[in-house]
Amino acid sequence: MSDILATLTSPVILFFILGALASFARSDLAIPESISKGLSLYLMAAIGLKGGVEVASAGFDPQMISTGAAGLGLSFGLPFVAFLLLRILGRLDPLNAGAVAAHYGSVSVVTFVTGIAVLERDGIGAAGWMVAVLALMETPAIISGLMLARGTLGNLGRARNIEGFGDHSIWREVLLNGPVVLLVGSFAIGLVAGKEGYRQIEIVYTDLFRGILCLFLLSMGLLAARRLREARALTPQLAVLAVLLPLVNATIGLGVARLLGLSPDTGAAFIILCASASYIAVPAAMSLALPKADAGLYLGMSLAISFPFNILLGIPIYAWMAERFL
Repeated sequence: MSDILATLTSPVILFFILGALASFARSDLAIPESISKGLSLYLMAAIGLKGGVEVASAGFDPQMISTGAAGLGLSFGLPFVAFLLLRILGRLDPLNAGAVAAHYGSVSVVTFVTGIAVLERDGIGAAGWMVAVLALMETPAIISGLMLARGTLGNLGRARNIEGFGDHSIWREVLLNGPVVLLVGSFAIGLVAGKEGYRQIEIVYTDLFRGILCLFLLSMGLLAARRLREARALTPQLAVLAVLLPLVNATIGLGVARLLGLSPDTGAAFIILCASASYIAVPAAMSLALPKADAGLYLGMSLAISFPFNILLGIPIYAWMAERFL
């Protein structure tokens, strides 16, 4: 309980709450989309750089390879769990269930960045190479989500002939989307520059990080609340699933973290990744591959419900799970 209260009274989280309350109150408070995009680019560059510098200092760890492989497998496999729950409990058709399920196998960079900031505030430092694991976990869920939505599981060899799989623009969106390119690129820059090179820009990417994160979460609070007001296709069952799915994924992530022998610090970051739900890369890919899927539904669940739950309550719960069971 004290961890949850500490998180809820953190300036980072309070700015998110301020944005949500302002949106629900129909205030004219707004952050221009161009500024919000700029803030997100800064945050991704900062987290990638810091991860690369950490790996440059500590060297490559065999655990990094095993965790990356596990992350790839989970990203591909978690949508299958979500798909079953969405079909049975949420009563969604296969098309929409597949589109939504993809979001719950992929990851949210902002949830991860916020989680790392909260963990560091509590003196918990995850391994820097978790940034690389994040990048690896972004794409496989899109592939499995498309397979589920298109019903191609029984004929994987023909996947490239199924609508969506042969479209080069989709694969370009999946493999070269901005967040992944910036994360991997900044991670590589940090790896090459090392601590000595990073000191030259540390004032920008370390000292200003929390303040800029506050402004970005203010904009996300405004956006999440607006999406929640507009999400007309959300049934009570789907709203409950939008909270249940992160908890299910976190529990699976905890089990994998135990098998990998991750420390509580790094395990907490891994669990946060498993529990997070994408609302940037996956919606972009789904809009191209599955134009008939209900965008209001998958954005309503991942952005309007799962994201606020993870930011406000999920992160301290996942940190407690790691501390208690790892």
